[in-house]
Amino acid sequence: MLLTDKVVIVTGAGGGLGAGIARVCSREGAQVVVADIRGDAALAVAESLPGQSLGLACDVGDDDAQSRLVEQTVAHFGRIDGLVNNAGINFAKPFLDTTAAEWERIIRVDLRAVFFLSQKVCRRMLAQAQPGGSIVNISSVHSQAALPGAGPYDAAKAGVVGMGRSLAVELAPLGIRVNAISPGLLDTQIWQDIQNAAPSAEECLDYWKSNIPIGRVIGSEEIGELAAFLLSERSRSITGANIFADGGMTAQLISKEPYTSRPLEGK
Repeated sequence: MLLTDKVVIVTGAGGGLGAGIARVCSREGAQVVVADIRGDAALAVAESLPGQSLGLACDVGDDDAQSRLVEQTVAHFGRIDGLVNNAGINFAKPFLDTTAAEWERIIRVDLRAVFFLSQKVCRRMLAQAQPGGSIVNISSVHSQAALPGAGPYDAAKAGVVGMGRSLAVELAPLGIRVNAISPGLLDTQIWQDIQNAAPSAEECLDYWKSNIPIGRVIGSEEIGELAAFLLSERSRSITGANIFADGGMTAQLISKEPYTSRPLEGK
């Protein structure tokens, strides 16, 4: 198993992507701390995991809550080997209507929290008898491409990648690696909401299939498998990377045509 006896914190793990990451880490042998602003959801996921686990309530946007998360993890498991910064807030609102309070809220949770929780965890990693560890930041395809109305979210997710590169370079000599994963459309509640909002779920599915070269949305545990690899010693030469797990979405130039063109032979 990739993560035998490693202690890994996964934020935003009370459901959706975070729960999928927690499940894979647990199956790979990790002792998993399931952290979520919804304490009851965190506890439920933790209790469902096959290995040793701990469910904790944590608002990652609160500095004191971050400190308690680190302290409770160490008190329970004795150390921290990995952190997955997954907690975040989605956002879609026209630029001209977005308020300063909304901007601050998204940046606080999706970017600032990643920086300062990582800082607290790294301090602990470096104070341990065997210093070092791995941090995986969950970014998004929005770190490279954009949609209208996603300004604060796009800024935060691009910031996570840029910040992670800086941390990776600074922390590499200390034995701590920092990488990012940029998922595409995931089979989580957001995907269900997208389908429910469309006039026809079938048309919605056909449209998104045309925008995803592999022709399907991505499962949360697929992202978990990649996160587990980046947390493990098998990825010990990888740091400062941003890996796109999007089924080819960002590699495709434009949406696929709803018709078949004849060949262009360059005449």
